[in-house]
Amino acid sequence: MNRELITIIEQIAREKGIDKEVLFEALESALLSAFKKTMGVGTADNIRMELARQTGSFRVLAKKQVVAKVTDPKIELTLAEARALKPDAEIDEEIEQELEPREFGRIAAQTAKQVILQRVRDAEREGIYSEFVGKEGHIVRGVVHRIEKRNVIVEMGKAEGFLPEREQIPGERINPGDRIRAFVLEVKKTAKGPQITLSRTHPGFLARLFETEIPEIAEGIVQVKAAAREAGERAKVAVASTKRDVDPIGACVGLRGTRIQVISRELRGEKIDIVEWSPDPATFVARGLSPAKVASVTIQEGRSAEDGTAERSVLVLVPDNQLSLAIGKKGQNARLAAKLTGMRVDIKSESELEEERRREEEERTQGRAALEEFAGVGPQLVGKLIEEELYSPLRIVRAGLPRLLEISGVGEKKAERILAAAREWLAAHAPAPPAGEPVAGEAAAPVAEEAGVLPAGPQPEAAGPQP
Repeated sequence: MNRELITIIEQIAREKGIDKEVLFEALESALLSAFKKTMGVGTADNIRMELARQTGSFRVLAKKQVVAKVTDPKIELTLAEARALKPDAEIDEEIEQELEPREFGRIAAQTAKQVILQRVRDAEREGIYSEFVGKEGHIVRGVVHRIEKRNVIVEMGKAEGFLPEREQIPGERINPGDRIRAFVLEVKKTAKGPQITLSRTHPGFLARLFETEIPEIAEGIVQVKAAAREAGERAKVAVASTKRDVDPIGACVGLRGTRIQVISRELRGEKIDIVEWSPDPATFVARGLSPAKVASVTIQEGRSAEDGTAERSVLVLVPDNQLSLAIGKKGQNARLAAKLTGMRVDIKSESELEEERRREEEERTQGRAALEEFAGVGPQLVGKLIEEELYSPLRIVRAGLPRLLEISGVGEKKAERILAAAREWLAAHAPAPPAGEPVAGEAAAPVAEEAGVLPAGPQPEAAGPQP
C-alpha cells in the first residue's frame, strides 16, 4: 500500500504540475491531523509526522521533556523511559518518542482528505500565479469560454483570464469558442485564486503585436519606442532602427503593406500611423502629427495646472491649409500625438499666430496708455508692470494682489491702489449692453472682468495668449 501511495503522489504531481515535495508535505500534514483526531490530542504542537519519500512508510514522533516526576505524560517522560530511547539522556533534555499509530476513524480520514485536497488546490493556484505573473505585459492566447454581463472569460490552459468590457475594442464581437489574443494587464492573488486581467485596448498590446508579426523587431534591429491608441479607430507607433541601412517604417509596413495589414486586422481594422522616433522632442512632435506638414515647433517649459508638477508642452505652427489635418477628426490626431510624445501639444495656424501677435501688440499699446493714466503710477512703475507682463488693466485684475506684491518697490497700499484703479478702468470702459438688455452700473465691473473685455475697439484679450 505504501508503494501505491508513492505512485499516486507521483501521478498527481505530473497531472497537476505540482512539485512532489508539496504533495508529500500535504500528506504529512493530513495524516498528522487525522492522527491527532484519532488519539484525541487536539491541537498538541509537540507531535510531528515523518513520511519516508522512497518507501512511503511513516511514523509519528512526539517531543517530550525529561523530568524526575511526570505530571503530564503527553509532554513529559521519566529519566528511565528517556534512557531506554537514548542511553545518555539527562533531566530537562528534550527527546522525541515514537508513538504507536492507530487505525484512523471515518472523521479522521475525511479530515485528512480535506487537508490534502486543500493543499493541492493551493499548490495549483500558486503554480498558476507564478506562471502568469511573469507574463504581465505580454500577449497570451486563449479560447473564449463564456460571456458574463459583457465581460469575457478566456480559457488559457489551466487558468482563466478575465477580459472586462472596458478593455475590449469598441464594436468588436466576441463569441464563445472564438480564439483570441490579449495583453496580460494585471495578475493578482485573490481568495478564489489568481485573477488574470486581460486587455485588447492597451497600447502595450499593439507594441507586442509588432514584436510578434515583424521579425526585425523580434530580432532587435527595429525598436518600438512608443505607442498610443484610441482602440478600434486609430493608433500611432514610433519606431527606430539600430542599423543605418534598415528603414524602420518600411520594415514595419512590409511589402505592399502586408505586415501592417495583419496587425490592423487583429485590431478590427484600426488605422495605424507609423512614425520614425527621434531623440529631439521638436522633431518627434512634428513627425507625430503626420500626415500633417508642420512649419515649426517650439518647446515650452511650464507647470501642470492640476498638481503644479513640471510639464513640457509644445507650440506647433502649421500652414493654414494643414490645420484641420493636424488636429484631426474631433482632435484625434493631436490627442494621439500628445500621448505618443508625452507632452502637451498646442496647434495653431500661421494666420492665427499672426492675428494673436497683432492683438497682443494692440493690447500692449492700449494697456500702456491706460496705465499711464492711473494716479500715482509714474513712468518707472509702468515700466516695471510691463516687464512683469502686467501691461493692461485686465491683466492686473486677473493677476490679483499677490502678484502685484511680488514686484519690487510696490507695497501693500500701492498694490491695492493699482488694483482698484484697474478695476475702475475696466468698469468705465465696459462695452454697452445689447439693446433691450440693460446692465446695472454696479454690475458692469465684474461683468467686464469675467468676460475678459477691453475698451471699445479691438479686443486683444479675447483670443490672445493668457499669462
